[in-house]
Amino acid sequence: MGEVPLNGLYRYDFEKPAAELSHRLHELRKASTCDPAALRVLESQLEGLKRKIYANLSAWQRVQLARHPLRPYTLDYVELILSDFIELHGDRLFGDDKALIGGLAKLEDRNVLVIGHQKGRDTRQNLMRNFGMANPEGYRKAIRLMRMAAKARLPILVFIDTPGAYPGIGAEERGQAHSIAYNLREMSRLKTPIFLCVIGEGGSGGALGVGLGDWVAMLEHAYYSVISPEGCAMILWRDRAKAPEAAEALKLTAPDLLQLGLVDEMLDEPLGGAHHDPAAVAQRIKASILRFFKSVEGLPPEELVSRRYARFRRYGVYTTDVSSTLSQPS
Repeated sequence: MGEVPLNGLYRYDFEKPAAELSHRLHELRKASTCDPAALRVLESQLEGLKRKIYANLSAWQRVQLARHPLRPYTLDYVELILSDFIELHGDRLFGDDKALIGGLAKLEDRNVLVIGHQKGRDTRQNLMRNFGMANPEGYRKAIRLMRMAAKARLPILVFIDTPGAYPGIGAEERGQAHSIAYNLREMSRLKTPIFLCVIGEGGSGGALGVGLGDWVAMLEHAYYSVISPEGCAMILWRDRAKAPEAAEALKLTAPDLLQLGLVDEMLDEPLGGAHHDPAAVAQRIKASILRFFKSVEGLPPEELVSRRYARFRRYGVYTTDVSSTLSQPS
């Protein structure tokens, strides 16, 4: 990712106090007559301020952090976690979708297949990557590679980070909805372990198109939702400005989804988000992957698929105590 510019770390209104104090600290460090005692005081103040800000984030503020343009993307984590990455291209039907990348790599001494959404850092890259919004050919490429991995008994790693599947006319003409639905069916049958990690945005069908697996980890400030807060606000109130209220109602944050049982693990981020220390976050993801591999080691493929099926059958199941509303016999 390179060196992160100081003025880019704190981007949002709720981060302004930390941005101002961080700037003062930066200027003090540059001064030729820097007072070590004053430096330590400011560092302590900044740490305390950051803890106060990031300990009480609203759902909308977490969504903003998930969208931070300096946040690590899939290829950043590939570089930090894996080795010998060889990208594979194309769906063998239409073309290659650069919004959804895939390839072979090594995790320590184990061969794996990695799939993930990829956004861009600037305008040129975002146009090339289509802002991380995959077309049908991206989902077809993904399932082609996953089938290849299953045939070779390679575990699959998936990094989810997309605002949603691309909603353009061309994408719909080429079967966007069918591609996503087809992937869901086929991923449910793959006889190889599938590890998922939501690293940023987990938007609707765009995320689900590669999002069916055996273990779902989620970064602390990522979100995962059936619709974006802005889209929900437009439907309910016809007003995008209501997105913060929609974010609260959607229960899309990692703590919410962990409590609901829709994700298996929340991975902590540094104060301020993953972009403040990508290497530390990468190591937490790697540790989670290795724990998952250990948990399924030696498991017969049929048992793996059976557990995956049972996992999704549990979603949405709830009970209601109606005993207090029933009339008592006389």
